[in-house]
Amino acid sequence: MGSIKSGLFISLDGVIEAPDTWHFDYFNDEMGAAVGALMNNDGMLLGRKTYDGFAEYWPSADPNDPFTAQMNGAQKYVVSTTLTEATWENSTIVNGDVKAELAKLKQDKDLGTTGSAVLVSWLLEEGLLDELHLLVHPVVVGNGQKLFTEGAKVPLKLLSSTTFTTGVVHLVYGPSES
Repeated sequence: MGSIKSGLFISLDGVIEAPDTWHFDYFNDEMGAAVGALMNNDGMLLGRKTYDGFAEYWPSADPNDPFTAQMNGAQKYVVSTTLTEATWENSTIVNGDVKAELAKLKQDKDLGTTGSAVLVSWLLEEGLLDELHLLVHPVVVGNGQKLFTEGAKVPLKLLSSTTFTTGVVHLVYGPSES
């Protein structure tokens, strides 16, 4: 049995948007190891917006950066009802009965999401997400997209927590047993 895991950088006030503007001051080897572990899977699960951004950037990124080869070579599953062609190498569109398709995929694959807040929220609401990794940064951003929309209620169970030397807290949640 496989799984779906999500990893997100998040501020104290719940913002996940544009982490490139607030998270790098807190990045260190501890966080690098946590992020690396989240990327060790059979494929990436991406929402449409994240896919579009990645597909624009990574194919022409620095070929000497080993992360470029990892991103381009990874199997990618794009959840979208509007995308008709996925041109980035190793990309497959997941549409139609998305819940059934993802349940089928996770029977024998470990998938990880990066970004894709709308997708992550939906996965949680549909009971498809096995682990939610939140890397909570000790910073208040003030505005930007948050992980959950107003009124969302998804009970979770804390599986583990680790505090990095930078003050970032790595929280891992799973589905609540209730």
